[in-house]
Amino acid sequence: MTNTWQYYLLKTISRIICLLPYPWLLAFGRLLGRAYYRVAARQRERAIAQITAGLGLSRPEAERTIRSLFVKLGQTFLEVMYLPALSPAKVGRYITIENRHYLDEALSRGKGVAVLSAHLGNWEWLGAGLSMNGFPVASIVKSQPNDQHNRIINEYRQHAGIEMFTRGTTELVAAAKALKNGRVLGFFSDQDAGKNGVFVEFLGKMASTPVGLAVFARRLAVPVVPAFIVRRPEGGHRIIVSPPLEFTATGDDAADDYTFTVKATRIIEDTIRRYPDEWLWFQKRWNTKWAGEQA
Repeated sequence: MTNTWQYYLLKTISRIICLLPYPWLLAFGRLLGRAYYRVAARQRERAIAQITAGLGLSRPEAERTIRSLFVKLGQTFLEVMYLPALSPAKVGRYITIENRHYLDEALSRGKGVAVLSAHLGNWEWLGAGLSMNGFPVASIVKSQPNDQHNRIINEYRQHAGIEMFTRGTTELVAAAKALKNGRVLGFFSDQDAGKNGVFVEFLGKMASTPVGLAVFARRLAVPVVPAFIVRRPEGGHRIIVSPPLEFTATGDDAADDYTFTVKATRIIEDTIRRYPDEWLWFQKRWNTKWAGEQA
């Protein structure tokens, strides 16, 4: 028996959500997030433990922050289901881009742009917001375990005008071509990279970190522009764009890649510290053990 029914169930839910006024969407999302916080005990406790260790919060502070995170995740889920209803006009109301001139200037170099980002805020609306503001967006995506979830989210990304490449496949070659063709390519550099990563201190603990962004920056001389999305108190989102992160080549490729990866990681760290209830704290960021770690 196939699981295609999940796709059609999600599509039905999505069609209903797309009929709602946006303020209602946020209100229902808050209720959904509060329920999620109560029932998802494993994710909740992992998030509390990791934010306590990473930011040095007390237990009450950690619980408040993670409760806020879960509320925002409830809103994010409904917003993702709302993607088919997004239009450039709605994006103009719900998403503001701060310092977009950094992206414009980087694109004008004619080499494409690598965007440094993280699983912070509604990252699906980050890509959609940039795309619907006229940027030629592409993304390297990680396949989800459920193929029907993949099917619907990729369909919605395409609806938003995003070109997709799958991580860990020969499509990475196509992603490099996309950069050469002037696309804006997103790199989410905050996940455990397993045995293929390099170990960098992240929120006080060594973590296996993706090095792909550094490799692209070195080999293609592509500008790297940090961009993150966070929620506005009144509803909607801010896309915060920062100055380009320059790659310095000394001739030692491995050392240069590592130095650049550390710089990129510090930017992600600093953003998480500013917006602690926006980052996905229950992800297994430190899953790969560092050789120097105490047993």
